[in-house]
Amino acid sequence: MATYTPPLRDMQFLIHEVLGAVDHLKAIPGYADIDADTINAVLEEGGKFASTVLTPLNKVGDLEGCKLNRDTHEVTTPTGFKEAYKQYTENGWSALSADPQWGGQGLPLLVNQAVYEMLNSANQAWTMYPGLSHGAHAALEAHGTDEQKAIYLPKLTSGQWTGTMCLTEPHCGTDLGLLRTKAEPQADGTYKITGQKIFISAGEHDFTENIVHLVLARLPDAPAGSKGISLFVVPKFKVNKDGSIGERNGIYCGGLEHKMGIHGNATAQMVLEDAVGTLVGQPHRGLPAMFVMMNGARLGVGNQSLGLTEVAYQNAVAYAKDRIQMRALSGPKAPDKPADPIIVHPDVRKMLLTARAYAEGARALVYFTALELDKSHNHPDEAVRKESDDTVALLTPIVKAFITDNAWISTTHCQQVFGGHGYIHEWGMEQFVRDARINMIYEGTNTVQSLDLLGRKVLGDGGTKLRKFGGLIQAFVEAETGNADLKEFVGPLGELGIKVSKFTMEIGMKGMQNPDEVGAAAVDYLRVVGHLVYAYFFARMAKVALEKQNSGDPFYKAKLTTARFYFAKLLPEVESLFVTARAGLKPLAEMDEALF
Repeated sequence: MATYTPPLRDMQFLIHEVLGAVDHLKAIPGYADIDADTINAVLEEGGKFASTVLTPLNKVGDLEGCKLNRDTHEVTTPTGFKEAYKQYTENGWSALSADPQWGGQGLPLLVNQAVYEMLNSANQAWTMYPGLSHGAHAALEAHGTDEQKAIYLPKLTSGQWTGTMCLTEPHCGTDLGLLRTKAEPQADGTYKITGQKIFISAGEHDFTENIVHLVLARLPDAPAGSKGISLFVVPKFKVNKDGSIGERNGIYCGGLEHKMGIHGNATAQMVLEDAVGTLVGQPHRGLPAMFVMMNGARLGVGNQSLGLTEVAYQNAVAYAKDRIQMRALSGPKAPDKPADPIIVHPDVRKMLLTARAYAEGARALVYFTALELDKSHNHPDEAVRKESDDTVALLTPIVKAFITDNAWISTTHCQQVFGGHGYIHEWGMEQFVRDARINMIYEGTNTVQSLDLLGRKVLGDGGTKLRKFGGLIQAFVEAETGNADLKEFVGPLGELGIKVSKFTMEIGMKGMQNPDEVGAAAVDYLRVVGHLVYAYFFARMAKVALEKQNSGDPFYKAKLTTARFYFAKLLPEVESLFVTARAGLKPLAEMDEALF
């Protein structure tokens, strides 16, 4: 069975030594008392819960899956899942970063994201149940009425209730402008909602007494398309004025999807039959309100794949050190054994280092983005909030798409390290691969993320957000140009920054002539910018490691080695991406549809 050890040393290195997070957080009044010891203690305890409670349940969840009683429409989760959730809420984890106004502990989002990395490594399917509640909480906190906040936020904060996001339908997929679910106004100010929703993660379960569904639907006078969508809060059980549970509402699970992975999470087909809901935000403005939840979910999915990359890497390394097979080409490395451990073989080391580098790069990106989120939500300076908000907007599709693409590469590599045993369920590796593949699809496919990055976040504002992030890179490069020890990182980073700027202008000009050129280049473009972001963070990590490499702590030597591997073996992918992106639309458009 797969095991997991929380990577606390690397987490602390990033938070304290690279990002200097405490200093940034102390500038926010609500976090004025935060310190490194508090953060470290929380991470240590979170790691214990992840590794001792959730990890043993990961294989159980994959084997058992969830079971639907079609008579009662109730779902039973895998053995131990419900009890683990009870322990999770009793220990206060659900309230970690929530506002104290709603019963939360008020810790930074950065800390919450770091804890969730460990939960995802331990058991992604389980973690999705409480994870969806954070998004529902954020959407209601941003757009809900005072009454909705008073009713739902304390229960979501404590974990007494959980939340979902009910968006897509069988016929529309990502194109939510096609949705058909209807909402009829009632005399008492509520709405009766009728329709179907599919792919609803954690849509039904036995963890809590109530589930708070956020549902997209159309009012009778709604204009066509995405501009005619409204958002409603629809609880599984109606809620009385005093906040107590009322009668069963007209929303229920009609079926469970039988997925290739994340079996322990109930991906539900939800049926609404005159379900009573209340409007969240303004009529026909549901999509902007739901984007609060959707963007949070996209960051969460990136974090899921960070977790899978880390746990797959850990298990592959342990196996490679133990498994003996053949001799090293340069001669025996373990002469006392009949063969050498496979970790001596160059390609095995390449696969392991690929997973390690993609895990460490992802961790830096996730934590940096979380810190920017803390600033965008809570910093007292409006200018800082705006800058951080722009940075988060730019990085969100990269977090979702680049990290999940790399997790697919990494988990597959780690499975390959196991050879034939990688395909055997008992080792756990094939589950990581199956789970990782799903992350590339939901919460907006990675192609959708690429179009969002290039079309909306970069070209849509004339490159302003990208130039701002590029300014961080340029400032770092200029500050370290005279640092001879850092030249091997700063030189390629600076060159890539210039290339990306020119590359963006090229695509923008082609897109003005034919917008389909943007679609043809978008996926390659996101990987190029993803590598630029990772290169920036690896250069920053290398700077710290170089300064401390003589401290006697082997951690810094390992960090430098990983950074050098990334720059030598992974970053050069951008050169082929430049070529394929510049090939443009023509190779894609020439084929007559009838000949496909």
